[in-house]
Amino acid sequence: MANIKRNIIFSLENRKKNGIPIVENVPIRMRVVFASNRIDFSTGYRIDVSKWDNEKQKVKNGCTNKLKQSASDINSDLLKYHAQLQDIFKVFETKNIIPTPDILKEEFKNISTSKDSKSKKNDKTFLNIFDKFTLECGRQNNWTESTFEKFDSVRNHLISFNTKLSFELFNEKGLNDYIIFLRDIKKMRNSTIAKQLGFLKWFLRWSNHKGHNNITEFEAFKPKLKNTPKKVIFLTTEELKQLQDYKIPEAKQYLDRVRDVFLFCCYSSLRYSDVYNLKRSNIKKDHIEITTVKTADSLVIDLNDYTRGILKKYSEVYFEDDKVLPVISNQKMNDYLKELAELANINEPVHETYYRGNKRIDTVTPKYALLGTHAGRRTFICFALSLGIPVQVIMKWTGHSDYKAMKPYIDVQDSIKASAMNKFNQI
Repeated sequence: MANIKRNIIFSLENRKKNGIPIVENVPIRMRVVFASNRIDFSTGYRIDVSKWDNEKQKVKNGCTNKLKQSASDINSDLLKYHAQLQDIFKVFETKNIIPTPDILKEEFKNISTSKDSKSKKNDKTFLNIFDKFTLECGRQNNWTESTFEKFDSVRNHLISFNTKLSFELFNEKGLNDYIIFLRDIKKMRNSTIAKQLGFLKWFLRWSNHKGHNNITEFEAFKPKLKNTPKKVIFLTTEELKQLQDYKIPEAKQYLDRVRDVFLFCCYSSLRYSDVYNLKRSNIKKDHIEITTVKTADSLVIDLNDYTRGILKKYSEVYFEDDKVLPVISNQKMNDYLKELAELANINEPVHETYYRGNKRIDTVTPKYALLGTHAGRRTFICFALSLGIPVQVIMKWTGHSDYKAMKPYIDVQDSIKASAMNKFNQI
């Protein structure tokens, strides 16, 4: 059987008008490279350059084009075209034949025409309705990029669970089967399963309200998923100083900016998304004025010597979009932060307990491996509480709207106080 090496790439066409690149309503093409051949297919879709993710080769989540076609619909079809071409190549491989460009074009035309005619008859399928749900709720609730990505994951989990999805599938038995699938196949913790179930119920409730779904068994479905409180990962005062004073090796100077951004989070309470979007216009003489990305809260956060120092360090450095700090992608920053914390010996063993079904799982992990950008915000809150700053004042800085959201941090401080009190026993 012949193994046909190929590469299937989705990209925007390079078009110009009067020598100037066109950036709006640009066609999305599918390029296939194989056996020294290069073929370009039209996908039938267009999108603005600003709405296209070149690295991921798809439309950015939550975006629509001029025809109001959603990212979910477009990306779904791009994946479908990719799968169709792979199927065609596999057939030729079994026949030990390398197709010519003309034959490949004809085969793709035949298979896509056949499948498109079927899909038009099924425009009210489970997944199509799910895509309408994400588009409508995303617009109404101003979902962020990360929220759209969460629901993309939900969609993928559902497809993996059953390729023939229907509303009838999610009766009591089907919902139990889905939980078992997430537990045994996806290896999810009970806490993650509960979130996935909550997302699914949200969709089922919406589809019932819209008249797409008559099955309502999900409303009474409330499985008992044994769980433990989520561990609050933050740096102690000693660890914060340890990270701050660590001398970064010459060969790893790329970690210096990562440390500055993380320390800014630790001393300002800002989330990664807000530090990423922080502009010079947000910086006032004695405070920061921002509208948060996640909750759209308008906050005034007072500056202190630490945040002032970091801002001053980069005051003469130019960043795109008039940004204040050198913030890289969240994923890269999390990776580098773990590397930095390991070098700085932030390695206190952290014991965690979680459940998968009825099975209790205990883990011990060095703290550096659990650190992420959000630990900066947690560190600020825990540090502020330990200094005796009133909860109401801290909530003004952080944007927390109620005491319940602050309770996990207060509980952590109670345990620290109890541990500190034990030091008297050593006198």
